[in-house]
Amino acid sequence: MTQDESGLRPRRSLLYVPASNARALEKARDLKSDGVILDLEDSVAPEAKEAARAAAVAAVGVGFGGREVVVRCNGMDTPWGQADLEAMAEAAPDAVLAPKVSSAAEARAYDRALGGRTRLWIMVETARAVLNLREIVETAAGAGLEALVLGPNDLSAELGLKGPIARAGLKATLLHMNIAARAHGLAALGGVYNAIEDAAGFEAECTEEAGLGLDGKTLIHPSQIEPANRAFSPSAGEIRWARAVVAAFAAPEAEGKGAIRLEGQMVERLHLARAERVLAMASI
Repeated sequence: MTQDESGLRPRRSLLYVPASNARALEKARDLKSDGVILDLEDSVAPEAKEAARAAAVAAVGVGFGGREVVVRCNGMDTPWGQADLEAMAEAAPDAVLAPKVSSAAEARAYDRALGGRTRLWIMVETARAVLNLREIVETAAGAGLEALVLGPNDLSAELGLKGPIARAGLKATLLHMNIAARAHGLAALGGVYNAIEDAAGFEAECTEEAGLGLDGKTLIHPSQIEPANRAFSPSAGEIRWARAVVAAFAAPEAEGKGAIRLEGQMVERLHLARAERVLAMASI
């Protein structure tokens, strides 16, 4: 979905699509996700990497009906990573998602390889990445870093998280990631949910991540798009509150005031900015 007049670009739902799957690429053009992530990494077999890269370049050229188009490349330490980055620097998707970035130096290397034409998103999926998040996001000031994306599968495996407690073990990382992102004006996106048929579990995870302040979620199946869009969109109660805040600050008696009384509570100008964002999201 394109950026609106307020500068807001919704990222409630970003669907991974294997670039090696022509049928999936075509189907994705008619889906209601806010964006697509054309995958060259985990979902593509080694023997299909070069063909997938060519397909991704072609797909970027055609576009996805105004939706944000991101390409997840192979790591620079693989046989395909450098060629992926060179191809994407030329094709210029909206962003490139770099896997397993664990340091600021690695983030800068990806940005240099992209030549400044394409924004950089990075996966937070290693223990080193979590420890180095502050250093990594500080590269945003001089590099094209735009978003952080949780990689729960790799991170859980590295940390040894198992069973039902594994999700609880990632909550601290999600909050830490969001804090790092907000400190530098970056987007923060939740990771994939593997149990495609567990609709209730997926919705619960979306609700939790929306409550933690994330912008949206990365998805692995079209059936997850609608629940994600719903979870990361403002509720009826939030819209009512936002309209009340905007109206209250627009009233003549609020002129020049930094804080006013509304429905028995004090609201400040910072709440007005939040209310305006809620209404912008509600209009999408």
